[in-house]
Amino acid sequence: MKKFISVSDVKNLQEIIKKALQIKENPLSETEKGKGKTIGLVFLNSSLRTRLSSQIAAQNLGLNVLTLNAAQEAWNLEFSDGAVMNGDTVEHIKDAIEVLNQYCDIIAVRCFAGMKSKEDDVNESILSQFEQYAKVPVISLESATRHPLQTLADCITITENWKENHKPKVVLTWAPHIKPIAHAVGNSFAEWMQEMNVDLVIANPEGYDLDKNFTKDVKVVHNQDEALKDADFIYVKNWSSFDDYAAMPEVKENWMLTNEKLANTNQAKVMHCLPVRRNVELSDEVMDGENSIIYQQAKNRIFSAQAVFSEILDEINSK
Repeated sequence: MKKFISVSDVKNLQEIIKKALQIKENPLSETEKGKGKTIGLVFLNSSLRTRLSSQIAAQNLGLNVLTLNAAQEAWNLEFSDGAVMNGDTVEHIKDAIEVLNQYCDIIAVRCFAGMKSKEDDVNESILSQFEQYAKVPVISLESATRHPLQTLADCITITENWKENHKPKVVLTWAPHIKPIAHAVGNSFAEWMQEMNVDLVIANPEGYDLDKNFTKDVKVVHNQDEALKDADFIYVKNWSSFDDYAAMPEVKENWMLTNEKLANTNQAKVMHCLPVRRNVELSDEVMDGENSIIYQQAKNRIFSAQAVFSEILDEINSK
């Protein structure tokens, strides 16, 4: 593995899931693999699970870890090519990345969608510059359009809870929120689930369809109750409109997941990437109930990151 930006960078999804589960059984099995190597974790946005799980995963592999909260601790960055920097920005992104090239063997970066320019977000205006200017492997810790380490953890979690000899029905359901939310988690989940042997259905209100570049031919249902019928796994997530970019069209129906709605499922396991707005996206009774595997997902963030870091190290150490 030379980089990790999307599912297309994974040669064999089932193999990396298997590797992650093996790591989970013995997280300290490869403590020498990263010895003498440094990973730079660059955060342009807030983080809890991604930050901590990445640090733990890197330390488990013996890597030196440099964590940069770039939005708070670094110089104001300029991202525009050819910019005349006579304003508030102090350092150009290409210069910052070139310095990271000198310090790091791996660069991992977290950046969100700006939610202002659809073109900038779809074209990954920030992540693409890390890919362009980095001379070492780049790992996405989330970007404008994808959250691959989260979705790998989701695949691991589904695999752990999969009943043998049964193709599970997995429902990605939209949930309410108080503000416009980006599409990265929904896009990634739709993209990766198409590589799993599952029956995927996406449920969202009219006006909230995700980008077809990610959902492809996945069935999209605009009635949540219909979509949830006989579900084995339910992934709860909010996102704003893609067509009317970042807008929040009015939704009159109640899309918050409750125990009453779970009664129509196949005792479905409930998933969410966190953080979650309790009693907005899903109810306390669901979040804290026996069907919830949300904290299991969160723990698996360590092992998804560690599996990817290990694969990247194999590539580096082979040279």
